[in-house]
Amino acid sequence: MGNSLLVEFYQQILESGSQAKSKATRKEGIEVFKHCVAERYNEGTLLRLLANGDNLSRRASLFALGLLGTMKACAGIAACLHDDDSEIAERAADTLWALWFRADTPANNQELQRLIRLRDREQALAGFDALLQRAPEFAEAYNQRAILHFRLKKFEHSIADCQKTLELNPYHFGAQAGLGKCYMQMRKHRAALKAFRAALRLNPRMDGVAETIRALENALGEEGRRDDKK
Repeated sequence: MGNSLLVEFYQQILESGSQAKSKATRKEGIEVFKHCVAERYNEGTLLRLLANGDNLSRRASLFALGLLGTMKACAGIAACLHDDDSEIAERAADTLWALWFRADTPANNQELQRLIRLRDREQALAGFDALLQRAPEFAEAYNQRAILHFRLKKFEHSIADCQKTLELNPYHFGAQAGLGKCYMQMRKHRAALKAFRAALRLNPRMDGVAETIRALENALGEEGRRDDKK
């Protein structure tokens, strides 16, 4: 199926967002879009449009994949992080995050969101432990527990969770940058530099990462400017 119908559905969403309509109306429009796309397109077709369509079709494909895509779509979406069109690249990042947060069962996805909102960090940590016992392949749950470990200054635990996230999801630029932040806190600047460089290779538009790399390179001198690609 061609791209014209997908773009038509997508433009209806854009129009609803540009008008003074309630959040409920927009949410209803997104559900209609999701239903229409699910009836007429599969993931493979959306990925082909993402790779070969015009920019409007590609944006529509990203929006659809953010609602309906699976973890199998990560490679195709992640390629767009390097796109010359900055809007495509930014939407690709948003699409990946949306996909990662709903990569498990609906119940586990909902529990992840609940745990993130908890203010009691120890209670949240116990919840993440229980969630990951039930869902040991849920990469984003490891990443969110890594963030919590970081806030609790448990950097070794955070590193282990970042590494597990990347094992399950090698496109997770957030976990890769998380490694760099942990190593920075531990004053392991060479390891931090390597981690941040890897994060930037995954997503060259990550806020502040290029600046952090330059600062680390300057701090490490000649050693820091060596190319780590081996």
